[in-house]
Amino acid sequence: MREIFEAELKQLGDDLVAMSRRVEHAIGAAGEALLHQDLALAESVIADDLAIDALERDLDERCVLLLAQQQPVATDLRVVVSALRMSATLERMGDLARHVAQVARGRYPHAAIDPALTGVFTEMNEAARRVAQRTTHVLSSHDLTEAEGIERDDDLLDSLHEETFRVLLSPTWAGTAQQTVDVTLLGRYYERFGDHAVSVARRIVYLVTGEFAGDGSGIR
Repeated sequence: MREIFEAELKQLGDDLVAMSRRVEHAIGAAGEALLHQDLALAESVIADDLAIDALERDLDERCVLLLAQQQPVATDLRVVVSALRMSATLERMGDLARHVAQVARGRYPHAAIDPALTGVFTEMNEAARRVAQRTTHVLSSHDLTEAEGIERDDDLLDSLHEETFRVLLSPTWAGTAQQTVDVTLLGRYYERFGDHAVSVARRIVYLVTGEFAGDGSGIR
């Protein structure tokens, strides 16, 4: 019986990694679609988000069954509850990637980003991709050094988010009203993507060390 339970716990971990890999692909592809006006790529990200949602539903159902049938305690309970929380977080990260792709699709064939901010969003996309890659790695390896790297990349995303406001509020900003709205939303999507990755990292730290530092900046 214990062997079956342990196999089920391992499967939860494998499924979280699978979700994270899909999120990793989604944010990278969404950024490419945004920066290069790639309609087909944007639409693929939007369609693929359904697979992330399905993975979350399946994983959550199995977590609830484990809680009901096995009544885990101590470390096992932490693993199951953390899996529930992290699946929801990864699903939200997928949603944020989809939001980026939807902005790219909505402005096609024109660019959603004014040239004055192309460099900033290129950096944001690179940082978000690193965050996603680190998230997948930390879920599969429980590497605490990689978890620290997620926090650093999130700090960079926060800084770049602030830079978008500096550009928007500068007297030289000449973007349209729609571009102003798009930049505001996109900056928020990337900033929240990083915050959610921090939430995953901190939950992994909790599983490894038993110490919980919160799940990241009042994430919603």
